[in-house]
Amino acid sequence: MTTRQRGLLLDFGGVISVTLFERHRLSERLLGLPEGTLAWRGPFDPVGDTLWRDMQEGRISERDYWAFRAQETGARVGEDWDMLAMIRRTLGEDPNAHVRPQARDFAFLAKAAGRRVGILSNELELFYGADTMARLDILKLMDCLVDATRTKILKPDPRAYALGCAALGLPPENTVFVDDQQRNVDGAKAAGLIAIRFDVADPAGSFAEAADALEL
Repeated sequence: MTTRQRGLLLDFGGVISVTLFERHRLSERLLGLPEGTLAWRGPFDPVGDTLWRDMQEGRISERDYWAFRAQETGARVGEDWDMLAMIRRTLGEDPNAHVRPQARDFAFLAKAAGRRVGILSNELELFYGADTMARLDILKLMDCLVDATRTKILKPDPRAYALGCAALGLPPENTVFVDDQQRNVDGAKAAGLIAIRFDVADPAGSFAEAADALEL
């Protein structure tokens, strides 16, 4: 009897796309703000970002964190923003420029090896909008896309992982899941998936770990 190959589910923000923290200087230029205005750095400086620590420790949700940052940043330019508005105003001309090259290469590698690859996201369409998603080339590589914007079931709810595995067409034990939020990694492990914590400070190392788990 042949062994079923493993497949891959990726989070989008942070894993496939660079974080907003990494784009601060570009965002400031696009918004006409002085360099250094955007000082919140999340996982790159958790000591200096108390709101990030509140999110990590469960006192607020991830959506709460980004709603506050969007409102705060919009106010700096005299506008009332939600997260969709902040993404639109700070993307620049080509959203593909913010896709991690390592993520693109990893997706190509996995597909070339015959692995199924999909996305399991909590806020992809909510934050980026359908029009921007249509311009993201990496989404065309995906075999499936499960987004809580549509399903209303957010990670780490075990039902979210069940939906992702079903869309991928694989059981949890054959599904490698990669996410930058520890709570989502823990939820995936509890749901029976092979879960990898993505370190935004070491994308290459994280994708190498995921490649090993995917048995490439």
